[in-house]
Amino acid sequence: MSVASTADLWDEHGEALQSCSVQLRHFGGRTSFSGVVSAVLCHRDNALVKAALAEPAEGRVLVVDGGGSLESALMGDLVAASAVAQGWAGVVIHGAVRDVAALRELPVGALALGSNPRKSAKSGVGERDVPVAFGGVEFVPGQRLWADEDGIVTTRP
Repeated sequence: MSVASTADLWDEHGEALQSCSVQLRHFGGRTSFSGVVSAVLCHRDNALVKAALAEPAEGRVLVVDGGGSLESALMGDLVAASAVAQGWAGVVIHGAVRDVAALRELPVGALALGSNPRKSAKSGVGERDVPVAFGGVEFVPGQRLWADEDGIVTTRP
């Protein structure tokens, strides 16, 4: 899937876009992806992430604000495989992932701060489909997001 480069989008649209300053790493098999934002706010609990990625996506991007915690992973290979099966373009996690070698083999974008083999809680604490913010960007469900090796840009809310 070819998407417009984030640098070219910035050059064309400038301040009409937002640019995320958090330096996230690519873990998925796709390093360029774009789609309409869905969002989850959670801390060390991936039940809402798993539920969202199990739903049909039609090319959406799930943005997960895990508070920047690297203490446990919010997505691993099984949850990411579910995202692929449901048609998600990518997942952006302000937190950690696990199963890094397996994630690299999946045809989905997966950006995160880092990795940790520890599983997260599964009690469902958090919120879905609410605006989340990190890296100077407000990620609002319904806005457009583009990601590549240069970073992440979104439309403004």
